[in-house]
Amino acid sequence: MSDKKQLKVPSVFYYGTGKRKCAIAKVWLFEGNGNIEVNRMNYIDYFGNKLIADPILNPLNILSLNKKYSVKISLLGGGKAAQIDACILGISRAILELNSQFRDALKSEGYLTRDPRVKERKKYGLRKARKAPQFRKR
Repeated sequence: MSDKKQLKVPSVFYYGTGKRKCAIAKVWLFEGNGNIEVNRMNYIDYFGNKLIADPILNPLNILSLNKKYSVKISLLGGGKAAQIDACILGISRAILELNSQFRDALKSEGYLTRDPRVKERKKYGLRKARKAPQFRKR
């Protein structure tokens, strides 16, 4: 009996998931007027700055789909930069589900490549992942 609110999405939609570091973006793409919602907020309001948030539109802009489709995104974890990269990957994968002929255009721009770099774990005996305590010979 959880009171989680469901995201309202039309019955015909295209889904894509994007990940970057600890950020996970679940993306729903559907026919609309070009609105982009992130966690029930306008994407510019969510990220706080149009300059930071605009790369989210790039996969739609290169294919001229920005006025034909609306996007709803559910974001979890990570920082703002990782969340934006996760959104870009999720939108690109949703576009592929819409039409697989867009693959070459998205691939050439690098929007279908998942960045595998994540934070390295801390090891015992060390202060951080690789930083060791100062060594003294005598």
